[in-house]
Amino acid sequence: MSNLNKILKLGNPELYEVSESLTKDELPAALTKVSEMHNLIIEYRKTYGAGRAIAAPQIGYKKRLIALYIDRPLILINPVLFNQSFEMMDLWDDCMSFPNLLVKVRRHRKCRLRFLDRNWEEQVWDLKDDFSELIQHENDHLDGILATQRAIDDKSFALASALKTEA
Repeated sequence: MSNLNKILKLGNPELYEVSESLTKDELPAALTKVSEMHNLIIEYRKTYGAGRAIAAPQIGYKKRLIALYIDRPLILINPVLFNQSFEMMDLWDDCMSFPNLLVKVRRHRKCRLRFLDRNWEEQVWDLKDDFSELIQHENDHLDGILATQRAIDDKSFALASALKTEA
């Protein structure tokens, strides 16, 4: 039985709400959610062939928390983006909240990220290209913003299958 139905889908008003910062006292409960989020990333990847991260509000948990699973599971607590580059890039963005729909967006090519790790220690990462885009996408979820709201224009939407056929 699939757990992917736990991911809120496009049109759900909860996706447009701004998340609150996580406090250190809330960390033990949040780690349970993080485990669920990592499992959802793995299941989504098996089902759709994509999926590297998910933001807590996508499962209805309104905290500033992002789960990543690229080569290993990681969490970003209370992330803050800064020093975004002036150089931008256009790309087709996908999202677990709207499987099979792609949205052409414009993102900063580089940025820096400050966050707390699971040990409540501050980390700072320099991000570029696709990793920069990924974190900008997930951070938007924490602010109640979806990629659909960042579409370059009204023709910036496509079904994933339509773009694969063109390739």
